[in-house]
Amino acid sequence: MVRRPLVVGNWKMNGTRESRKALLADILSGVSETDSAEVGVCAPFVFIPEAAELLESKSILLGAQNVADEDEGAFTGEISAPMLREFGCDLAIVGHSERRLLYGESNQLVAARYKKALDHGLTPILCVGETLDQREQGDTFAVIDGQLAAVFDLAGVESLANAVIAYEPVWAVGTGRTATTEQVQEIHEYLRRKISEREPEISASLRILYGGSVKPENARTLFGMPDVDGGLIGEASLDAESFLSICHSV
Repeated sequence: MVRRPLVVGNWKMNGTRESRKALLADILSGVSETDSAEVGVCAPFVFIPEAAELLESKSILLGAQNVADEDEGAFTGEISAPMLREFGCDLAIVGHSERRLLYGESNQLVAARYKKALDHGLTPILCVGETLDQREQGDTFAVIDGQLAAVFDLAGVESLANAVIAYEPVWAVGTGRTATTEQVQEIHEYLRRKISEREPEISASLRILYGGSVKPENARTLFGMPDVDGGLIGEASLDAESFLSICHSV
């Protein structure tokens, strides 16, 4: 089965209104519907309405960097899936390593966010991955198994038919360090095999992205691995030339 690659820029907490408009305009000028890769951007919440206007009827997907685990209520600071849909979002990142590490999001909370995204027609980008300590202790697969199990218990493996997975080795996110192509392929193959054991057809069509200091210099090699279907791009997505170079590396 041919999986169309997906490259998503995660702008994190960066930029100003004007700089993000300029960045998006530059990205739009370099992306077309005929490109090999599908392209998306995940903007800070406050920039989403304007981004939605700029992207209306365009080929770039719009996403949020998180989504609430509730539909509405007294949850100060949270943004719900229905709100994101109303403002034109297609995607929502859940379980990013920075959310897990800096804000203490548990596997169960991530799973709840994931399910709410699905319930309201958003495509969740489920992030999984291990810290350096966990890798050095040989716990990589156990950590990933736990992250997946929480999602499967709540939403079922079949939910992945409408989702994307992103493998993020935490030690390579924003550090400038990059996993070797062999390390990346090993984990991506493991993820696909684990899912195939329960849902072979879904596994074959599931897009698994790599997120860990992807740059124009290493993108082509990383994306050339058989189980790598694109990338979740952090720092390099803040520069249009770099981001477009990565998109065109597929």
